[in-house]
Amino acid sequence: MANMNSNDAEQPSSLRKLFETANNQRHELEHSTAQSNPPTYQDNLRATIGAFQQCQQLTDRLTIFSPNETEDDIASVDLQYLLINHYLGELLRQDSTTNRKTVLQQSQTAYELYLKLLDTYDMLSKADTKLYQRYLSSRDDFSLLSTSDPTARRNTKISRYKQEQELKLKLRSLAQIPLALQQNDDAASRELYLAEVQLCTHNTFHALDIINQELQILALMPHTSPAPQPEEREIDYRHRNGIPNNKDDSNYSERLDPPLSQLLNNGKAGPILSKEGKPLKPFTLLDSRQRFQNGVFRPDHSLPTMTIDEYLAEEKRRGGMVDGGGQTGGGAGQEGNEDDLEKADMETMEKREWDEYVEANPKGSGNTLNRG
Repeated sequence: MANMNSNDAEQPSSLRKLFETANNQRHELEHSTAQSNPPTYQDNLRATIGAFQQCQQLTDRLTIFSPNETEDDIASVDLQYLLINHYLGELLRQDSTTNRKTVLQQSQTAYELYLKLLDTYDMLSKADTKLYQRYLSSRDDFSLLSTSDPTARRNTKISRYKQEQELKLKLRSLAQIPLALQQNDDAASRELYLAEVQLCTHNTFHALDIINQELQILALMPHTSPAPQPEEREIDYRHRNGIPNNKDDSNYSERLDPPLSQLLNNGKAGPILSKEGKPLKPFTLLDSRQRFQNGVFRPDHSLPTMTIDEYLAEEKRRGGMVDGGGQTGGGAGQEGNEDDLEKADMETMEKREWDEYVEANPKGSGNTLNRG
């Protein structure tokens, strides 16, 4: 393992200061109350992401880590720089100002670089190594709960939760060591950094699981085209309303509203179709211009189409009316001639005979055999 003091002499202080500043900004974001104000929080988030990206660029330029080294070759003070990509993945997931799918893919890439660096130094535990190999074999389908058995899934959740609590407890106990003692005791500071690496590795696999789930949901969402830019909307508006769009045109104007004459005519002035044949405003096809003009000042109710005399003549033609009086046919409802005395006497005799018959044969007197 390289000597810590010699490594400190070789490492520029700018990296240490830059990482310390970025890490302080990350802690401020975690305990910030500005989350109720998204614009402010997102601005601080982007600044913190930029600071960690500068740290990563400086680490690569200084070749702090090399694939030819082992874990023991890394100086204790350099172990904290292993977490740069993990912090980047964690911060990128919180970015809500850009395309969500792009943000998740960037976060996923940062987490993958973090795990790849740990795998290079053989710093992954046996369980984490198996998870990492499973992730590499199926990036798109990776899940911590790979089985469909509900009991096994529940046991996996419980075991990972207990593991996380143990790592947090270990990290808290090591963090209680005084800072001065950590700086003078290389073993204590190294154990603290390694405990933090273990906790971040545990959280990395959990984050990759969540990212895959969210990417699968986004893949099922319908594709939406991006909103047109203001310049595109202006060109489309000019094209639809027949407003010149070419600045070299003599009639070109920066104004997008129609001319005053067109506004006074309620938009009826101007051409109906553009030169390309595209409708510029709504219109109605009529069979006759004169028919349209005749219907302008007519009342809103339906007017009669014929006079009364014309109606009566039409009814007579169809046989609905009869001219003159007299009998049109026999019937019991017609009244007789009052001057015909013989006929009147016959009707009187018929009524008397009927009355005598009714009196001699009361109702119900005909059938008496079935009475009890």
